[in-house]
Amino acid sequence: MKFLRIILLLLLLTGCYSVERNCNDFKIGEFEFNYTIDGIEKTGRFIRTDTLNIDYYEGNVDTSSVRWINDCEFILKKLHPKTNSEKDAIHMKILSTTSDAYVFEYKLAVKKPNRPIVIEKGVAKKIN
Repeated sequence: MKFLRIILLLLLLTGCYSVERNCNDFKIGEFEFNYTIDGIEKTGRFIRTDTLNIDYYEGNVDTSSVRWINDCEFILKKLHPKTNSEKDAIHMKILSTTSDAYVFEYKLAVKKPNRPIVIEKGVAKKIN
């Protein structure tokens, strides 16, 4: 009986927790994020407008269209893909926000047959 009370108390406490998601604060602006390639951590930067996402990383500039699904989810599609894999659209989802950053996850927008769904996570910090 004591065990049941503890379980009920834990469920009650976790049910009251709500993640902050002020996604509208991050729809447009300039952002930085860290990523790792071959064990080396690097910093990328991007500028997002209502309809475009312009990425700056390792001396390259890349532009994608932005189509918002709802306040916290959008689809990115490269405007000038160089390879077949770059033609695939990316589904981005903002999971939580703070005053100057947000946690996001992303995956391919369309599932490829016979391939597992790979979901990656990251943090973007608003710098302007």
